[in-house]
Amino acid sequence: MKTKDEYIESMASELKEWSAQIDRLTVKAESAADDVKHQYVEELDVLHAKQKAAALKLKELEESSGDAWESLKQTADTVWDDLKTGISNTVDKFK
Repeated sequence: MKTKDEYIESMASELKEWSAQIDRLTVKAESAADDVKHQYVEELDVLHAKQKAAALKLKELEESSGDAWESLKQTADTVWDDLKTGISNTVDKFK
C-alpha cells in the first residue's frame, strides 16, 4: 500500500502525462478536416472537464489529512479511472 505522498506523487505524474497526451490530441484535432473537427472538439471538451476534475481531486488529496485522505483516495481512483478511460477512448476515435 502506498503512502499518501507516494500516492499523490504517482497521481501527479499520471496527470502530467495525460495532460501532455490531451495536448497532442488537441493539436491533432486542430489539423483535422472540418467534417470531423467538431466531433474531436466535443471529445476534447469532455476530456478537459475530466482533467480539471482530476486536478481538483489531486489538490484535495494534497490538502487532506488523517482519515480524510483515505476516503478521498477512493473517489480519486474513480476520477482517475474515468479520465484514463476517456483518454483511451478518444485516442481510439482519433486513429
